[in-house]
Amino acid sequence: MEQTLTIALYCAMGALLVILAMGIINLINTDPDQASKSNKLMRLRVIIQFVAIIILVAVGFVSGAISF
Repeated sequence: MEQTLTIALYCAMGALLVILAMGIINLINTDPDQASKSNKLMRLRVIIQFVAIIILVAVGFVSGAISF
């Protein structure tokens, strides 16, 4: 279980890196839809960050690093 969550965490971090790069590239563009795309990418980045944090906490619980 811990290995599966770790792989999921790496995938989420990779997706986050890709979305962040897409957002930076979008800032360079000068299309009329640039602002709309930027907002959508920002929302997607925040969602992926939330998922990555949830997975990170789950890894902590499964590994025993976090306990109540």
